[in-house]
Amino acid sequence: MTRPHTPILDRVTHPADLRRLTDAELATCADELRAEVISAVSETGGHLGSSLGVVELSVAIHAVFNTPYDKLVWDVGHQCYPHKVLTGRRDRIRTLRQKGGLSGFTKRAESDYDPFGAAHSSTSISAALGFAMARELGEATGDAIAVIGDGSISAGMAYEALNNAGDMGKRLIVILNDNEMSIAPPVGAMSRYLTDLQSPLATLKDIADGVAAHLPTPLRQGAERARELVTGHQPSATLFEHLGFTYVGPIDGHDMGELLTTLRAAKARADGPILIHAVTVKGKGYSPAELSDDCYHGVAKFDVSTGQQKKSAPNAPSYTSVFGKTLLRMAETDHRIVGVTAAMPGGTGIATMQKVMPSRVFDVGIAEQHAVTFSAGMAAGGLKPFCAIYSSFLQRGYDQVVHDVALQNLPVRFMIDRAGLVGADGPTHAGAFDIGYLAALPNMSVMACADEAELVHMLATAAAHDDGPIALRYPRGEGTGIELPEVGEVLPFGKGRVIQKGGDVALLSFGAHLGEAQEAAKLLEQRGLSVTIADARFAKPLDTELVDRLIDDHSVLITIEQGAMLGFGGIVLHHLAATGQLDGRCAVRTLHLPDRFIDQASPAEMYEQAGLTSGDIARHALEMLGVETLRARA
Repeated sequence: MTRPHTPILDRVTHPADLRRLTDAELATCADELRAEVISAVSETGGHLGSSLGVVELSVAIHAVFNTPYDKLVWDVGHQCYPHKVLTGRRDRIRTLRQKGGLSGFTKRAESDYDPFGAAHSSTSISAALGFAMARELGEATGDAIAVIGDGSISAGMAYEALNNAGDMGKRLIVILNDNEMSIAPPVGAMSRYLTDLQSPLATLKDIADGVAAHLPTPLRQGAERARELVTGHQPSATLFEHLGFTYVGPIDGHDMGELLTTLRAAKARADGPILIHAVTVKGKGYSPAELSDDCYHGVAKFDVSTGQQKKSAPNAPSYTSVFGKTLLRMAETDHRIVGVTAAMPGGTGIATMQKVMPSRVFDVGIAEQHAVTFSAGMAAGGLKPFCAIYSSFLQRGYDQVVHDVALQNLPVRFMIDRAGLVGADGPTHAGAFDIGYLAALPNMSVMACADEAELVHMLATAAAHDDGPIALRYPRGEGTGIELPEVGEVLPFGKGRVIQKGGDVALLSFGAHLGEAQEAAKLLEQRGLSVTIADARFAKPLDTELVDRLIDDHSVLITIEQGAMLGFGGIVLHHLAATGQLDGRCAVRTLHLPDRFIDQASPAEMYEQAGLTSGDIARHALEMLGVETLRARA
């Protein structure tokens, strides 16, 4: 495709080059940078809308501050594509989110201009405050600048950091990127408050020179009255100022002149924490993104001229969509079922129920801790909460899962999307650890579905389970194409199933890697071996009778899971050790994700790196039997 014409941007290899441009050239550079980002993401897919919203902000920050000596911390990081182009990575920008390419988020190992990695929200102010204290204690670092979105600032961690920073009173710059849109529209009182602050009556307070203080008395009093009308408080009394910050804004986050003036004033200030409220438009400058419901938060490859995304036609419905449709059907016949999500109604599929039953679905914003305890309260009140959260995001609410749910044995149903390796989002979003961290808890039950039909049955099982909390994990992406049941069956609790019987090798799969186990069985059968394939269904309670039969009847037992070590395989080994069955009669091996983080690639490539292909499974079985190593997959 034709690349955009970018004569000013072509002169920028690193941020220092921006500091040699005039203000007018910086504005032109931003326009060219926007075109470059659109062109690049059209080839790779990725987080487009959020990146387009911070183009001017990215240019202005790097033009004013001395990065990387000054530390720029992006919250979440999905808006960092313009930043990457400006910081020496333009030649690789078309490798975004691909194997061996640039991460879709900030990453310390990738560049000195990424001082702090992020892909989960609401961490930036805490990290920037840490850099500020390192500076205060004599380390060679400059200003600390955190850029946080209006969705991210709704999370409790951001307020913990604001409270701490305001109390310390040290020099820190927080830029609130307010576009009224995270992945889904922001919810809650803070969103309404920030919208109120965007009133045309709001005034810009000059933080460097105290211009307002030097205005003639009538003008100064008028400005103070306007501010009081907007905020509902006395002058200089926004929420952020009550927390100890100097508040500046709202300002136009796409006006290069206003941005440069404000940032230069902030840089000139001697001390104290500052919050700059910049109003931006997600997807700015690209009409298909601006007009899209999610502002092109995450896109596949697309045609720049039309905005048409090049998504391949699915062969089967996704696990996420099956969950959403099944939950709605169950809710139609059970008035106690409610849904909870933490700012991910579309991503988790719970939006399907939300559209039909808005009063029974609760989007609590980016607040996983609150989502878990809120669900616990509803369970204690007699409802059946289905709390739908990505595996890697549920980690953020683990204390609440332990203290508020498991300890009190409350029947919260945890729907764990994005279990296993997730592809382009990389290690930050991998659902690697939930089996181990949930199964370790007393009272907790843990299921994983092998296909989308099993997902339907397990949802029915979860709905019927009132005796404590239960978790159901399922992967990202398409199902297997199996026919779906009209109504889910309640499964025998804690019991697995045997798919096929053999006598030499037993493959015990937990979750969505059952297909690889079946392919591995075919490879082994080509070598004359007889193979049993079993689907555990439950990691906890473990079907110990099934495990015991597999041990008694086979020479080799291999467990297979899309999770980290000390997960399902660890549970099986613990049972065998406790019952004295690790006696050599049957060789046992656990196959799981390796003890390392795996960088982004396609899911198939990631599982190949993890050693979890069908060929890997067959090779392990042959090695355990003492047979010649299998060298190729069928």
